[in-house]
Amino acid sequence: MMRLWYRIFCLLLPALLYACATAGPEIAWVEESVPTTGPVVAGEDNSHPTDALHPEKPVATPKETVEPTVKEAKDSITEDEQDILDNALDFYQASQEFWSRGELEEALEALDEAYSLILKVGTDNDPEVLQQKEDLRFMISKRILEIYASRYTAVNGNHEAIPLTMNKYVEYEIKNFQTVERDFFLRAYKRSGRYRPMIVEALREAGLPEELSWLPLIESGFKVKAMSRARAMGLWQFIASTGYKYGLKRDTWIDERLDPEKSTASAIAYLKELHDIFGDWTTVLAAYNCGEGNVLRVIRQQRINYLDNFWDLYERLPRETARYVPRFLATLHIIKDPERYGFDLGEPEKPIPYELVNVNKQMTLKSIARAIGVSSELLSSLNPELRRMITPPGLYPLRVPPDKADLLLAQLDRIPRWSPPKRRYVYHRVRKGETLSSIALRYRTTVSAIARANNIKKRHLIRVGQRLKIPLKGSRVHASRSQLLPGGRYRVKKGDSLWLIAQRFNTDIETLKLINKLRTTRLYVGQIIKIPD
Repeated sequence: MMRLWYRIFCLLLPALLYACATAGPEIAWVEESVPTTGPVVAGEDNSHPTDALHPEKPVATPKETVEPTVKEAKDSITEDEQDILDNALDFYQASQEFWSRGELEEALEALDEAYSLILKVGTDNDPEVLQQKEDLRFMISKRILEIYASRYTAVNGNHEAIPLTMNKYVEYEIKNFQTVERDFFLRAYKRSGRYRPMIVEALREAGLPEELSWLPLIESGFKVKAMSRARAMGLWQFIASTGYKYGLKRDTWIDERLDPEKSTASAIAYLKELHDIFGDWTTVLAAYNCGEGNVLRVIRQQRINYLDNFWDLYERLPRETARYVPRFLATLHIIKDPERYGFDLGEPEKPIPYELVNVNKQMTLKSIARAIGVSSELLSSLNPELRRMITPPGLYPLRVPPDKADLLLAQLDRIPRWSPPKRRYVYHRVRKGETLSSIALRYRTTVSAIARANNIKKRHLIRVGQRLKIPLKGSRVHASRSQLLPGGRYRVKKGDSLWLIAQRFNTDIETLKLINKLRTTRLYVGQIIKIPD
């Protein structure tokens, strides 16, 4: 009889292959409930956050203790559906332990048990139970695919280190660095001194190879504000979605992808997860560039023990990735022996020391710099995540030179609070079904005013996706706080939207939703909205 795991795999493979093929570069699977645990990385903390969820159900580590744990889970199954889900999670955790030791058959058997258990949970349960069931269904299916792929990736040897391969691809990239990209390489190496000591220390703490500290050289040239055509940003070139998955916040005022320390922590988390999946650093580098879904797809199509010769896989990867790995290896060769390749690297720049000062009002970096006697460029380089060179509202840890911290604290009350200029225009992207009349009504302006601002002669000719400049009166943009009810509250009127209220009172939609505990942007006439100070 066909095995249960194989039937599940056959059912889910087309959808998951499509997801892998259509996922953009740098898109990572992230399991919120239970993190992926592949081959154990030396120096890593291999404990499972989910252990804390069920302290009375220890997850076994040695083989001889995993099997009794699985058996005990079988014997303790009850008809209570929450207990069934808990037992399914235990089997899932046991499969991770088996997989981490390369015992694939045992891992699949544990997943069989987990899947058969969740099938016992009915569809008439409360939403929380059903969500747990769907989460486990996805996690089990994803793990089956990863184990299936790992059948073609497991090899003997030590994959903790990055192999310094030399071949025609690496030689080509070395030649590029020696000629057309020589100035880029030298400038990037010089800038690396500002950030590499911090990156190396973080890699050591995580138990990862220190050579990975040179990845930002080919990613961004060690420019913290570098941005690619795909709008990937920062030293480690995170796109917004991947940055969000790995804890990098982005809002009106800050973009943590631009912060060297925060983005380094996220890059390490991503690299560790990729290493759990693939087990060797050469393949990890390829997946970091084009996404693990794309690499897994190529592995499944190839169906050979590719890690005996990574470059067989390399030739099947996207063109950009096909240069990424040899560029990184070329960098390592040059750094290791610069004279051999005709380089005089010189001394890298030194890290800029700083101290943190908590500030609690919005100020421009220019006004802060003037108050403490430093350049605004220096403050900007210390605080690259500030998108507008303005501190965000609320408490914010500002970086300043170490000898200026006390002076800033003394001058804080004298530094003027920043207030935004009154904007007389906003911009609107036309959506399907919208007309100039509906847009004018939304922004409390007139069709003729919009037509004049955008040089529109035929008012019915606007297209989906068109960007319109919407003129607004100053009094419409920022209202006086005297219009508020006692306690800084606002009563919603006909035609109001959360966006208009945010514009009127110099705030943003997310802040209004947060302080009013709103789940959506829908409002009703007469509703009372709290307005932040």
